[in-house]
Amino acid sequence: MALTNSTTRYGIVSKTFHWLTAIGILVMLPMGVVATQMPHDTADQLARKATLFSLHKTVGVALFFISILRIGWALTQPKPFHLARKRGVETVMADTVHWMLYGALILVPLSGWVHHAATEGFAPIWWPFGQNLPLVPESAAVAEIAGVVHYVFVLALVASLVGHVAGALKHHVVAKDDTLRRMGFGRVGGAPQTPVEPFVFSPLLAVMIWLATLGAGYAVSVIDSPARNADVTALTQPETGWEVTDGDLDIAITQFGSTVSGGFETWSAAIQFDETIPAGAASHGRVAVEVAIGSLTLGSVTAQALGDGYFEASLFPTARFEADILSEDESYVAVGTLTIREIALAVTLPFALEIEGDTAHMQGDLTLDRRDFDIGMAMTDTAQLANEVTVSIALTAVRVAP
Repeated sequence: MALTNSTTRYGIVSKTFHWLTAIGILVMLPMGVVATQMPHDTADQLARKATLFSLHKTVGVALFFISILRIGWALTQPKPFHLARKRGVETVMADTVHWMLYGALILVPLSGWVHHAATEGFAPIWWPFGQNLPLVPESAAVAEIAGVVHYVFVLALVASLVGHVAGALKHHVVAKDDTLRRMGFGRVGGAPQTPVEPFVFSPLLAVMIWLATLGAGYAVSVIDSPARNADVTALTQPETGWEVTDGDLDIAITQFGSTVSGGFETWSAAIQFDETIPAGAASHGRVAVEVAIGSLTLGSVTAQALGDGYFEASLFPTARFEADILSEDESYVAVGTLTIREIALAVTLPFALEIEGDTAHMQGDLTLDRRDFDIGMAMTDTAQLANEVTVSIALTAVRVAP
């Protein structure tokens, strides 16, 4: 059996690449569907879900590189002519579907890989590389777009695959020619047919379809984005002695040994503070922070963190921190109560403070135990989800004239 192609048959290299990618697709697609549908309410369920997703991603990356080699090989080889009586709509469709499949073999795993690289946490790829990609930032917005595009590309892949298989079966069962047999490893012995050259504009048509698919995926992600934040509780910045002009309220968890960071987009702080009060006094002021829980983004586990058994944002839309501001060893602490899921806990937040004229810069960190607020109580394996949650707040505020 020849290694290379001719205009009448495929060589063993092309056949091997064909069936390797076919097996990869048939393995990867159902794994992705099953993993997406699997529950993750308990430690055991999350472990199984993560394992299946890791296998799905790893097979996808392997398929990506196999596909590059396959396409590179195909571009150096003659493509066997169609076995049809004449060129027509059928051959145009066959050529276009063929090029659609080539595109799918690259775009589907690549878009999934971009989504993985842009998202922190959950189900690593089982390669010594691949957790990150050049020019792909860890960004919730990038991950959202890549995730939707990946889903749309998968639908295009399935449609192309169905068309490809239907065409092969039509040739084998109805036309009874050698189209399907010549991709096998046995001897080709069907009735001779007149070869028809491929349609030269099919690659361009396939590119146009893929561009339309990409545009549709991007449009869906943009349209869906506002709906994602529809349930975020609206907060108003209270008028107090200091007005917050900029700031970040971030959290970080440890999942499967990796840090997953995120933050709350919507929060407000009412600050009363007088730095002229002598050190050691009972209080320099008071702060009240309100947080819209639904505004949280937390890598690939955002939906899980906002759902049942965790923050349950639909039932507990806000969290609140109220504290007195005290001085301690030339620094400051906020001593008060943090309320999450209607569970109040006494906490102390040490923070650094710099005041330049009427502008103040504050930064502080706090470590909490998620179990104190009944968050993730089903997750008992700390190797999967650590108990400690780091909260970091940094803000800039300006003094408001009375």
